[in-house]
Amino acid sequence: MRRADILRFSRDAALGAPLRSALSVLAMAIGVAAVVVLTALGDGARRYVVSQFTALGSNLVIVLPGRSATGGFNPANVITTTPRDLTVDDAAALLAAPAVRRLAPLAVGTSEISFGGRLREVVVAGSTASLKDVRKYQLEPGSHFLPDDDAQRAAPVAVVGAKIRDEVFGTQPAIGQLIRLGDRRLRVIGILKASGQGMGMNTDELVVVPVALAQSLFNSNTLFRIMVEARSRDQIEAAKAQALEILKARHGGEEDVTVITQDAVLATFDKLLGALTAAVAGIAAISLLVAGILVMNVMLVAVSQRTAEIGLLKALGARGGSIRLAFLSEAAMISLAGAMAGYLLGQAGAFTLRALFPVFPAYPPGWAVAAALLTALATGLLFGLLPARRAAGLDPVQALMRH
Repeated sequence: MRRADILRFSRDAALGAPLRSALSVLAMAIGVAAVVVLTALGDGARRYVVSQFTALGSNLVIVLPGRSATGGFNPANVITTTPRDLTVDDAAALLAAPAVRRLAPLAVGTSEISFGGRLREVVVAGSTASLKDVRKYQLEPGSHFLPDDDAQRAAPVAVVGAKIRDEVFGTQPAIGQLIRLGDRRLRVIGILKASGQGMGMNTDELVVVPVALAQSLFNSNTLFRIMVEARSRDQIEAAKAQALEILKARHGGEEDVTVITQDAVLATFDKLLGALTAAVAGIAAISLLVAGILVMNVMLVAVSQRTAEIGLLKALGARGGSIRLAFLSEAAMISLAGAMAGYLLGQAGAFTLRALFPVFPAYPPGWAVAAALLTALATGLLFGLLPARRAAGLDPVQALMRH
Protein backbone atom coordinates (compact mmCIF):
# COMPACT_ATOMS: atom_id res chain seq x y z
CA MET A 1 0.00 0.00 0.00
CA ARG A 2 1.23 3.47 -0.87
CA ARG A 3 1.41 6.14 1.84
CA ALA A 4 -1.46 8.04 0.24
CA ASP A 5 -3.57 4.87 0.28
CA ILE A 6 -2.69 4.25 3.94
CA LEU A 7 -3.71 7.79 4.91
CA ARG A 8 -6.92 7.55 2.88
CA PHE A 9 -7.75 4.22 4.51
CA SER A 10 -7.11 5.66 7.99
CA ARG A 11 -9.20 8.77 7.28
CA ASP A 12 -12.14 6.75 5.91
CA ALA A 13 -11.93 4.39 8.89
CA ALA A 14 -12.06 7.27 11.38
CA LEU A 15 -14.92 9.00 9.56
CA GLY A 16 -16.77 5.70 9.11
CA ALA A 17 -17.40 5.49 12.86
CA PRO A 18 -18.13 9.15 13.77
CA LEU A 19 -19.44 8.55 17.28
CA ARG A 20 -16.50 6.37 18.25
CA SER A 21 -13.98 8.80 16.79
CA ALA A 22 -15.73 11.83 18.31
CA LEU A 23 -15.60 10.33 21.81
CA SER A 24 -11.87 9.66 21.43
CA VAL A 25 -11.26 13.19 20.15
CA LEU A 26 -13.32 14.63 23.04
CA ALA A 27 -11.36 12.67 25.64
CA MET A 28 -8.05 13.85 24.20
CA ALA A 29 -9.34 17.42 23.90
CA ILE A 30 -10.40 17.52 27.55
CA GLY A 31 -6.94 16.35 28.63
CA VAL A 32 -5.09 18.96 26.57
CA ALA A 33 -7.53 21.73 27.59
CA ALA A 34 -7.04 20.84 31.26
CA VAL A 35 -3.26 21.18 30.91
CA VAL A 36 -3.56 24.51 29.06
CA VAL A 37 -6.06 26.09 31.47
CA LEU A 38 -4.42 24.89 34.69
CA THR A 39 -0.93 25.92 33.62
CA ALA A 40 -2.37 29.29 32.57
CA LEU A 41 -3.70 29.63 36.12
CA GLY A 42 -0.39 28.61 37.70
CA ASP A 43 1.78 30.77 35.46
CA GLY A 44 -0.71 33.61 35.77
CA ALA A 45 -0.32 33.49 39.54
CA ARG A 46 3.45 33.61 39.13
CA ARG A 47 3.27 36.58 36.75
CA TYR A 48 0.84 38.39 39.06
CA VAL A 49 3.04 38.01 42.13
CA VAL A 50 6.13 39.12 40.20
CA SER A 51 4.31 42.19 38.85
CA GLN A 52 3.05 43.09 42.33
CA PHE A 53 6.50 42.95 43.86
CA THR A 54 7.92 44.89 40.93
CA ALA A 55 5.28 47.55 41.57
CA LEU A 56 6.69 48.01 45.07
CA GLY A 57 9.56 49.91 43.52
CA SER A 58 12.96 49.28 42.02
CA ASN A 59 16.11 48.32 43.94
CA LEU A 60 14.01 47.72 47.03
CA VAL A 61 15.30 46.53 50.39
CA ILE A 62 12.76 45.96 53.17
CA VAL A 63 13.69 46.07 56.86
CA LEU A 64 11.35 44.17 59.18
CA PRO A 65 11.38 44.06 62.98
CA GLY A 66 12.36 40.65 64.33
CA ARG A 67 14.87 38.05 63.26
CA SER A 68 13.78 35.36 60.81
CA ALA A 69 14.56 31.86 62.04
CA THR A 70 15.85 30.78 58.62
CA GLY A 71 18.70 31.99 56.49
CA GLY A 72 16.52 32.79 53.47
CA PHE A 73 13.26 34.54 52.94
CA ASN A 74 10.18 32.70 54.05
CA PRO A 75 6.75 34.29 53.43
CA ALA A 76 5.61 32.91 56.80
CA ASN A 77 8.30 34.96 58.54
CA VAL A 78 7.35 38.37 57.17
CA ILE A 79 5.59 39.21 60.44
CA THR A 80 8.02 38.51 63.24
CA THR A 81 8.46 39.35 66.89
CA THR A 82 11.37 41.16 68.48
CA PRO A 83 12.35 42.49 71.92
CA ARG A 84 13.31 45.80 70.27
CA ASP A 85 11.08 47.61 67.77
CA LEU A 86 12.05 49.69 64.78
CA THR A 87 11.77 53.44 65.30
CA VAL A 88 11.87 56.60 63.20
CA ASP A 89 15.37 57.24 64.56
CA ASP A 90 16.45 53.82 63.25
CA ALA A 91 15.15 54.82 59.83
CA ALA A 92 16.97 58.17 59.94
CA ALA A 93 20.21 56.38 60.84
CA LEU A 94 20.00 54.23 57.70
CA LEU A 95 20.31 57.34 55.52
CA ALA A 96 24.00 57.36 56.49
CA ALA A 97 24.54 54.12 54.55
CA PRO A 98 26.48 54.92 51.33
CA ALA A 99 24.42 52.45 49.25
CA VAL A 100 21.05 53.93 50.33
CA ARG A 101 19.46 56.53 48.02
CA ARG A 102 16.25 57.13 49.98
CA LEU A 103 13.97 55.38 52.44
CA ALA A 104 10.46 55.56 53.81
CA PRO A 105 9.49 54.53 57.35
CA LEU A 106 6.08 52.91 57.50
CA ALA A 107 3.61 52.73 60.38
CA VAL A 108 0.37 50.93 59.55
CA GLY A 109 -2.95 50.64 61.37
CA THR A 110 -6.69 51.03 60.93
CA SER A 111 -8.93 53.93 61.83
CA GLU A 112 -12.26 55.51 60.87
CA ILE A 113 -12.57 58.32 58.35
CA SER A 114 -15.63 60.57 58.40
CA PHE A 115 -16.84 63.41 56.20
CA GLY A 116 -20.27 64.90 55.70
CA GLY A 117 -22.01 62.17 57.67
CA ARG A 118 -20.24 59.36 55.80
CA LEU A 119 -18.15 57.01 57.92
CA ARG A 120 -16.00 54.02 56.99
CA GLU A 121 -12.98 52.12 58.28
CA VAL A 122 -9.71 52.57 56.39
CA VAL A 123 -6.12 51.39 56.46
CA VAL A 124 -3.83 54.23 57.49
CA ALA A 125 -0.18 54.32 56.41
CA GLY A 126 2.09 56.75 58.21
CA SER A 127 5.22 57.70 56.28
CA THR A 128 7.22 60.57 54.81
CA ALA A 129 7.41 62.36 51.46
CA SER A 130 9.93 59.75 50.26
CA LEU A 131 7.23 57.05 50.18
CA LYS A 132 5.94 58.45 46.87
CA ASP A 133 9.25 57.82 45.12
CA VAL A 134 10.08 54.57 46.91
CA ARG A 135 6.71 53.01 46.07
CA LYS A 136 6.36 54.81 42.72
CA TYR A 137 2.93 56.22 43.65
CA GLN A 138 1.11 58.27 41.02
CA LEU A 139 -1.10 61.23 41.98
CA GLU A 140 -4.17 62.63 40.28
CA PRO A 141 -3.89 66.13 38.74
CA GLY A 142 -3.90 68.94 41.28
CA SER A 143 -2.72 66.65 44.08
CA HIS A 144 0.22 66.97 46.43
CA PHE A 145 1.89 64.29 48.48
CA LEU A 146 3.06 64.57 52.08
CA PRO A 147 5.16 67.65 52.82
CA ASP A 148 8.93 67.19 52.91
CA ASP A 149 9.09 67.92 56.66
CA ASP A 150 10.96 66.40 59.55
CA ALA A 151 9.63 62.91 60.28
CA GLN A 152 8.93 64.03 63.84
CA ARG A 153 6.48 66.71 62.69
CA ALA A 154 2.82 65.63 62.59
CA ALA A 155 1.40 67.91 59.90
CA PRO A 156 -2.44 67.59 59.82
CA VAL A 157 -2.68 66.50 56.18
CA ALA A 158 -3.71 63.33 54.37
CA VAL A 159 -3.50 61.73 50.93
CA VAL A 160 -6.38 59.36 50.15
CA GLY A 161 -6.88 56.51 47.68
CA ALA A 162 -9.20 56.74 44.69
CA LYS A 163 -11.84 54.44 46.17
CA ILE A 164 -11.87 56.39 49.44
CA ARG A 165 -12.37 59.59 47.43
CA ASP A 166 -15.33 58.09 45.56
CA GLU A 167 -17.03 56.55 48.59
CA VAL A 168 -16.48 59.34 51.12
CA PHE A 169 -16.68 62.49 49.00
CA GLY A 170 -18.91 61.28 46.15
CA THR A 171 -19.16 63.96 43.47
CA GLN A 172 -17.67 66.68 45.71
CA PRO A 173 -14.02 67.72 45.18
CA ALA A 174 -11.90 66.01 47.81
CA ILE A 175 -8.77 68.16 47.71
CA GLY A 176 -8.90 70.87 50.34
CA GLN A 177 -11.68 69.23 52.35
CA LEU A 178 -11.39 68.69 56.09
CA ILE A 179 -11.90 65.12 57.27
CA ARG A 180 -11.86 63.45 60.66
CA LEU A 181 -9.50 60.50 61.02
CA GLY A 182 -9.98 58.93 64.41
CA ASP A 183 -9.90 61.90 66.77
CA ARG A 184 -7.86 64.12 64.41
CA ARG A 185 -8.98 66.69 61.88
CA LEU A 186 -6.94 66.60 58.70
CA ARG A 187 -6.96 68.37 55.36
CA VAL A 188 -6.92 66.30 52.17
CA ILE A 189 -4.06 67.48 49.95
CA GLY A 190 -3.83 64.68 47.39
CA ILE A 191 -5.50 61.70 45.68
CA LEU A 192 -3.60 58.55 44.74
CA LYS A 193 -4.28 57.30 41.22
CA ALA A 194 -6.27 54.06 41.09
CA SER A 195 -3.86 51.12 40.97
CA GLY A 196 -5.71 48.29 42.72
CA GLN A 197 -4.37 45.67 45.07
CA GLY A 198 -0.66 45.82 45.74
CA MET A 199 1.44 43.35 47.67
CA GLY A 200 0.26 43.83 51.22
CA MET A 201 -2.27 46.65 50.83
CA ASN A 202 -4.79 48.14 48.45
CA THR A 203 -3.69 51.67 47.65
CA ASP A 204 -7.18 52.57 46.41
CA GLU A 205 -8.45 52.17 49.98
CA LEU A 206 -5.43 53.70 51.70
CA VAL A 207 -5.05 56.93 53.65
CA VAL A 208 -1.46 58.21 53.86
CA VAL A 209 -0.51 60.61 56.67
CA PRO A 210 2.78 61.80 58.19
CA VAL A 211 4.43 59.05 60.21
CA ALA A 212 4.47 61.10 63.43
CA LEU A 213 0.73 61.68 63.14
CA ALA A 214 0.08 57.97 62.53
CA GLN A 215 2.14 56.97 65.57
CA SER A 216 0.26 59.49 67.69
CA LEU A 217 -3.05 58.21 66.29
CA PHE A 218 -2.17 54.60 67.12
CA ASN A 219 -0.44 55.54 70.40
CA SER A 220 2.75 53.77 69.33
CA ASN A 221 6.28 54.83 68.45
CA THR A 222 7.13 51.70 66.48
CA LEU A 223 7.34 51.09 62.74
CA PHE A 224 5.76 48.31 60.72
CA ARG A 225 8.76 48.28 58.38
CA ILE A 226 11.33 50.49 56.70
CA MET A 227 11.37 50.54 52.91
CA VAL A 228 14.83 51.30 51.58
CA GLU A 229 15.80 52.09 47.99
CA ALA A 230 19.37 51.23 47.01
CA ARG A 231 21.29 53.60 44.74
CA SER A 232 21.44 51.00 41.96
CA ARG A 233 20.64 47.38 41.33
CA ASP A 234 24.28 46.48 41.83
CA GLN A 235 24.22 48.01 45.33
CA ILE A 236 21.18 46.12 46.64
CA GLU A 237 23.28 43.61 48.55
CA ALA A 238 25.54 46.39 49.85
CA ALA A 239 22.50 48.32 51.08
CA LYS A 240 21.24 45.20 52.83
CA ALA A 241 24.59 44.58 54.55
CA GLN A 242 24.98 48.23 55.57
CA ALA A 243 21.44 48.38 56.97
CA LEU A 244 22.08 45.28 59.06
CA GLU A 245 25.37 46.69 60.33
CA ILE A 246 23.87 50.07 61.31
CA LEU A 247 20.85 48.58 63.08
CA LYS A 248 22.97 45.98 64.86
CA ALA A 249 25.17 48.78 66.23
CA ARG A 250 22.10 50.77 67.32
CA HIS A 251 20.50 47.72 68.98
CA GLY A 252 23.33 46.89 71.32
CA GLY A 253 25.13 44.48 69.00
CA GLU A 254 22.05 42.27 68.58
CA GLU A 255 20.93 41.38 65.05
CA ASP A 256 17.22 41.55 65.79
CA VAL A 257 15.86 42.64 62.40
CA THR A 258 15.20 40.87 59.12
CA VAL A 259 16.34 42.52 55.90
CA ILE A 260 14.97 41.11 52.67
CA THR A 261 15.61 42.17 49.11
CA GLN A 262 13.17 42.37 46.23
CA ASP A 263 15.21 39.84 44.24
CA ALA A 264 15.13 37.33 47.09
CA VAL A 265 11.36 37.67 47.43
CA LEU A 266 10.85 37.33 43.69
CA ALA A 267 13.16 34.32 43.43
CA THR A 268 11.36 32.54 46.26
CA PHE A 269 7.88 33.12 44.91
CA ASP A 270 9.00 32.39 41.36
CA LYS A 271 10.42 29.04 42.45
CA LEU A 272 7.35 28.13 44.53
CA LEU A 273 4.82 29.08 41.88
CA GLY A 274 6.90 27.55 39.09
CA ALA A 275 6.90 24.23 40.95
CA LEU A 276 3.17 24.61 41.56
CA THR A 277 2.56 25.15 37.84
CA ALA A 278 4.59 22.05 36.94
CA ALA A 279 2.74 19.98 39.55
CA VAL A 280 -0.63 21.16 38.28
CA ALA A 281 0.42 20.34 34.73
CA GLY A 282 1.42 16.84 35.85
CA ILE A 283 -1.94 16.29 37.52
CA ALA A 284 -3.78 17.51 34.43
CA ALA A 285 -1.65 15.25 32.22
CA ILE A 286 -3.18 12.22 33.94
CA SER A 287 -6.31 12.94 31.91
CA LEU A 288 -4.19 12.46 28.77
CA LEU A 289 -3.25 9.01 30.03
CA VAL A 290 -6.93 8.20 30.47
CA ALA A 291 -7.63 9.51 26.97
CA GLY A 292 -4.86 7.31 25.59
CA ILE A 293 -6.41 4.24 27.20
CA LEU A 294 -9.74 5.18 25.63
CA VAL A 295 -8.06 5.46 22.23
CA MET A 296 -6.58 1.99 22.70
CA ASN A 297 -9.95 0.52 23.63
CA VAL A 298 -11.62 2.17 20.66
CA MET A 299 -8.92 0.90 18.30
CA LEU A 300 -9.19 -2.62 19.70
CA VAL A 301 -12.93 -2.53 19.01
CA ALA A 302 -12.17 -1.26 15.51
CA VAL A 303 -9.82 -4.20 14.90
CA SER A 304 -12.49 -6.70 16.00
CA GLN A 305 -15.14 -5.04 13.85
CA ARG A 306 -12.94 -4.84 10.77
CA THR A 307 -11.41 -8.30 10.90
CA ALA A 308 -12.79 -9.31 7.51
CA GLU A 309 -11.60 -6.07 5.92
CA ILE A 310 -8.12 -6.62 7.28
CA GLY A 311 -8.15 -10.22 6.02
CA LEU A 312 -9.17 -9.05 2.55
CA LEU A 313 -6.40 -6.46 2.44
CA LYS A 314 -3.83 -9.06 3.44
CA ALA A 315 -5.24 -11.54 0.90
CA LEU A 316 -4.77 -8.87 -1.79
CA GLY A 317 -1.12 -8.53 -0.83
CA ALA A 318 -1.04 -5.86 1.88
CA ARG A 319 1.84 -6.46 4.22
CA GLY A 320 1.61 -6.56 8.00
CA GLY A 321 3.68 -3.38 8.23
CA SER A 322 1.19 -1.54 6.02
CA ILE A 323 -1.75 -2.71 8.15
CA ARG A 324 0.08 -1.66 11.33
CA LEU A 325 0.91 1.73 9.85
CA ALA A 326 -2.72 2.24 8.79
CA PHE A 327 -4.02 1.70 12.33
CA LEU A 328 -1.26 3.84 13.83
CA SER A 329 -2.14 6.58 11.34
CA GLU A 330 -5.77 6.41 12.44
CA ALA A 331 -4.74 6.71 16.10
CA ALA A 332 -2.45 9.62 15.21
CA MET A 333 -5.27 11.42 13.35
CA ILE A 334 -7.64 11.03 16.29
CA SER A 335 -4.96 12.19 18.76
CA LEU A 336 -3.95 15.15 16.61
CA ALA A 337 -7.56 16.25 16.15
CA GLY A 338 -8.14 15.95 19.90
CA ALA A 339 -4.94 17.84 20.68
CA MET A 340 -5.83 20.75 18.40
CA ALA A 341 -9.42 20.87 19.69
CA GLY A 342 -8.10 20.80 23.26
CA TYR A 343 -5.61 23.57 22.50
CA LEU A 344 -8.38 25.82 21.12
CA LEU A 345 -10.66 24.94 24.04
CA GLY A 346 -7.88 25.63 26.55
CA GLN A 347 -7.05 28.98 24.94
CA ALA A 348 -10.74 29.88 25.08
CA GLY A 349 -10.78 28.98 28.78
CA ALA A 350 -7.67 31.11 29.44
CA PHE A 351 -9.24 34.01 27.51
CA THR A 352 -12.36 33.71 29.65
CA LEU A 353 -10.25 33.87 32.81
CA ARG A 354 -8.49 37.00 31.56
CA ALA A 355 -11.84 38.58 30.68
CA LEU A 356 -13.31 37.82 34.11
CA PHE A 357 -10.15 38.84 36.01
CA PRO A 358 -8.32 41.48 33.92
CA VAL A 359 -5.53 41.93 36.49
CA PHE A 360 -4.70 38.22 36.34
CA PRO A 361 -2.40 37.41 33.35
CA ALA A 362 -3.69 33.88 32.68
CA TYR A 363 -1.55 33.03 29.66
CA PRO A 364 -0.50 29.38 29.26
CA PRO A 365 3.30 29.04 29.08
CA GLY A 366 4.69 27.89 25.76
CA TRP A 367 6.40 24.85 27.26
CA ALA A 368 3.11 23.62 28.72
CA VAL A 369 1.24 23.98 25.41
CA ALA A 370 4.00 22.19 23.49
CA ALA A 371 4.22 19.45 26.13
CA ALA A 372 0.45 18.93 26.10
CA LEU A 373 0.29 18.65 22.31
CA LEU A 374 3.29 16.32 22.07
CA THR A 375 2.08 14.19 24.98
CA ALA A 376 -1.36 13.85 23.41
CA LEU A 377 0.15 12.69 20.12
CA ALA A 378 2.65 10.38 21.80
CA THR A 379 -0.03 8.91 24.06
CA GLY A 380 -2.31 8.19 21.11
CA LEU A 381 0.49 6.48 19.18
CA LEU A 382 1.68 4.52 22.21
CA PHE A 383 -1.74 3.19 23.09
CA GLY A 384 -2.57 2.64 19.42
CA LEU A 385 0.44 0.36 19.00
CA LEU A 386 -1.18 -2.72 20.58
CA PRO A 387 -4.31 -2.65 18.36
CA ALA A 388 -2.13 -1.99 15.32
CA ARG A 389 0.10 -4.98 16.08
CA ARG A 390 -2.95 -7.16 16.66
CA ALA A 391 -4.40 -6.12 13.29
CA ALA A 392 -1.09 -6.72 11.52
CA GLY A 393 -0.78 -10.18 13.06
CA LEU A 394 -4.15 -11.50 11.87
CA ASP A 395 -4.06 -14.50 9.55
CA PRO A 396 -5.88 -13.57 6.30
CA VAL A 397 -7.67 -16.92 5.94
CA GLN A 398 -8.94 -16.98 9.55
CA ALA A 399 -9.89 -13.30 9.27
CA LEU A 400 -12.02 -13.95 6.19
CA MET A 401 -13.58 -17.00 7.79
CA ARG A 402 -14.78 -14.87 10.76
CA HIS A 403 -16.80 -12.66 8.46
